[in-house]
Amino acid sequence: MRILLVEDEVRLSQALVEIFQKNHYGVDAVYTGTEGLLYAQSTLYDVIVLDIMLPQMDGITVLKTLREEKNQTPVLILTAKSSVEDKVRGLDSGADDYVTKPFSTEELLARIRALTRRKDVLKEDTVVFGDFAFNRSRCEIQNSKGEGIKLSLKEFQIMEMLFENPREVIKKERIIEKIWGGDSDAEFNNVEVYISFLRKKMEQLNVKTQIRTARGIGYSLEY
Repeated sequence: MRILLVEDEVRLSQALVEIFQKNHYGVDAVYTGTEGLLYAQSTLYDVIVLDIMLPQMDGITVLKTLREEKNQTPVLILTAKSSVEDKVRGLDSGADDYVTKPFSTEELLARIRALTRRKDVLKEDTVVFGDFAFNRSRCEIQNSKGEGIKLSLKEFQIMEMLFENPREVIKKERIIEKIWGGDSDAEFNNVEVYISFLRKKMEQLNVKTQIRTARGIGYSLEY
């Protein structure tokens, strides 16, 4: 899971990055509202942790812009603004949760876990494209006869991206950022290996749906 942290207090940001990484989250940290909006628009993140008082663009403006763009990534506001009016404004602007500073690390992590669970519940358990299905709860791909093959974690993550964006070319860079993380040493051949694994499993299921290569760019799910 990947978190976008938008926090202008450098020491606090560094401490949060360390906490998230110790709890096995990938995290990207930015320090201005403008950067936060730009990163959030990439839709690479599972949760956004957003301060309100930010340089260049305040957090409420960032949040409203994302919601106007139909970006539904869960947003947790983390701020020193603790009045009831501030909380109501943040939640009414589209925030999914609101935590005030100072905060408990354990509570913050629990709230992030709750947001990701809620996001997963909103996703359909089984998605169908052509003669091919992706079953999240069983962690497998299936053909029209209901025969299935289990996926490894990274196979699952790549297939989820393809099913969420059928017929759209998913760039290799985006796959690496989403699954391995922007600061990872993973290269394009890592993606190519897992795409090869997925294609072999699709061949075993004898489906007509294919993962097509856009040479030099990425991959798309086609039927």
